[in-house]
This record gives sequence, structure tokens and C-alpha cells, in this order.
Amino acid sequence: MNLHDWIDELCDALDIETEVDEALILDLAKVAADNVVRMAAPVTTYLVGYAAGAAGADEAEVERFAAKAQALAEGWDRPPGAADPVDVDDVVPDDTGVDHSDDEYDE
Repeated sequence: MNLHDWIDELCDALDIETEVDEALILDLAKVAADNVVRMAAPVTTYLVGYAAGAAGADEAEVERFAAKAQALAEGWDRPPGAADPVDVDDVVPDDTGVDHSDDEYDE
């Protein structure tokens, strides 16, 4: 089953009829996760959907709501000195003295 099939089945289960711009939602979720915090992705897309539903938004208006949310997420500031999660340099342990010759690896 692909994402489009899931959306169709979920809409049936929720007894709603709507068109979904999957790419728009996924792009917005990625921006929120990358710029705010990972957990912001589903909350952001939910709130944009809620706003769209409350306003009876057409496709263009949904895109405007998403653009507002994306602009907010892109401009979201992290606390001073906070590392960008993408650029974090994880400490790699020095195991040069460890004999790995008998280690087994899955291929």
C-alpha cells in the first residue's frame, strides 16, 4: 500500500471527502522538524489542517496557510549556542586497540 492509498482509506474511515496535497504536507513537516524540533512536524501539519478546515479553505488558501507555517518554521530561532542537530559532531570512540578480526557482520 502506498501513501495515496493510505490517505484514501483514512478519509473513508474518517468519513471525509477532501483532496490532499501530499507533497505540500510532507515538505511542511520536514521544514518544521528541521527548523523547530522533530515533534513539531505532526503538530504543525495538524494545525494547518485545522485552520484550513475551520476556514473552509480552498486549495489556494491551504497553500497560504502552509506558506505561513513554513515561513514561521524557517525563521524559528534556536537558543544561542545551540547546535544544529544536523551538524552535531558526535564523539567517536577510539577503538584502535580493539581486535575486530573475529567480529561478524550482517551483509
